[in-house]
Amino acid sequence: MAGRFRALSLLRSVSAKTCQCPAHSSGSFLHSSPVSPDTDYAFEMACSNIRYGPGVTSEVGQDLVALGAKNVLVVTDKTVAQLQPMSKTLESLTKNAVNFSVFDDVMVEPTDKSFEAAIAHARAGNYDAFVAVGGGSAIDTCKVANLFAADRSAQLLDYVNAPIGKGKVVTAKLAPLIAIPTTSGTGSETTGVAIFDYLPLKAKTGIASRALRPLLGLVDPLHTLTMPRTVATYSGFDVLCHALESYTAIPYHQRSPRPKNPLDRPAYQGSNPISDVWARDSLKIISKYFKRSVGDAGDLEARSAMHLASAFAGVGFGNAGVHLCHGLSYAISGNNTKHVAEDYDSSHPLIPHGLSVVITAPAVFQFTAPMCPDRHKDAINLLGGDASTIKDDDAGVALADVIRRYMQDLGIEDGLSALGYSSSDVPALVEGTLPQHRVTKLAPRQQSWDDLAGILEDSMTVY
Repeated sequence: MAGRFRALSLLRSVSAKTCQCPAHSSGSFLHSSPVSPDTDYAFEMACSNIRYGPGVTSEVGQDLVALGAKNVLVVTDKTVAQLQPMSKTLESLTKNAVNFSVFDDVMVEPTDKSFEAAIAHARAGNYDAFVAVGGGSAIDTCKVANLFAADRSAQLLDYVNAPIGKGKVVTAKLAPLIAIPTTSGTGSETTGVAIFDYLPLKAKTGIASRALRPLLGLVDPLHTLTMPRTVATYSGFDVLCHALESYTAIPYHQRSPRPKNPLDRPAYQGSNPISDVWARDSLKIISKYFKRSVGDAGDLEARSAMHLASAFAGVGFGNAGVHLCHGLSYAISGNNTKHVAEDYDSSHPLIPHGLSVVITAPAVFQFTAPMCPDRHKDAINLLGGDASTIKDDDAGVALADVIRRYMQDLGIEDGLSALGYSSSDVPALVEGTLPQHRVTKLAPRQQSWDDLAGILEDSMTVY
């Protein structure tokens, strides 16, 4: 199957130039040609404050006192609500006499319905600060609750990314939000993005605005010790794809349209010299610690390193963006009716986000490599491979093989077919991907309907 995978992908690539992305292929963003009046000319870096250290959760109560918070909503899910990260959080709030209430109805892999429930709860109270404890699902839910508590007349789709929603610019003043991540994957403590499964579309979408960013992310590596093996695995692959996608996204000065107002510049702007630093360092950490962190839940050094890698990649993709792995994943998750994830407390079929993202990664990067082979070869080296003798034409195949080895070593399911999909599902998956302009337009290679179908077909089996 691997031979067929390579052959089909190479056939689709033969008409592509070696590189149509000068800034990428040279590894530099210094360009002498005039910038098009239709594309952007600048990028903006935005990130939450990050405090890292074992036991740093104990400081959250003092932070809220310093903010003058009088009524705090703590947002989590029912599993995390019973674990040490939550008990340590509430212990700190109680010790510092912070008045709080708890919303623990977060849905793992949130939907529009679960977001609406959190919004209703937040609007019913007069909260002047928010605390999110959990993985990306809890943090994203808390961001949205905060947003719609600040803008009480808004409907959910008002702020959802176009063309699915109206893409309204956030002008309301949000309350301070402190995020305490318990998984090493989404990097949501650093970003202004909140993702959910929009049930009518059978695909994920989201809200993206710098205004949603947590004021502070308390990155406490002790919380990673509660992650089951599968959660550590899928979360880690989310980090890997965040870093790879942001590093290979189109450069910021090739993204269009150019904003007429700086407030209109999107959070996902394309790769840039600062985001590249975070993405590259994240990939270096993954190369050294990812497999160790999964193999031994008690390896605090490895799990601490992956917790940092998650935050690093979050800073990178939170400003550069992601592209096809994530764009395709939204339909893969939304159309799932069969797969049930191990170690996830879910009463319904569920494909964890990191799994839905990585399952197409070998095919995606083989597809994108002809446009910026140097970046793809650089990624091979950063992930522990050796690209010194690899020709540009082979960069995609080589990076796909590196990713595939990580997937196989860590027990990732063998493609979309192992998740319950077949070729008959490809049209629906493509249709669910097409509206994801926020991310798919950041890919270094534009995609037709047939291109997306080909990537999905190549991903039916991986090994």
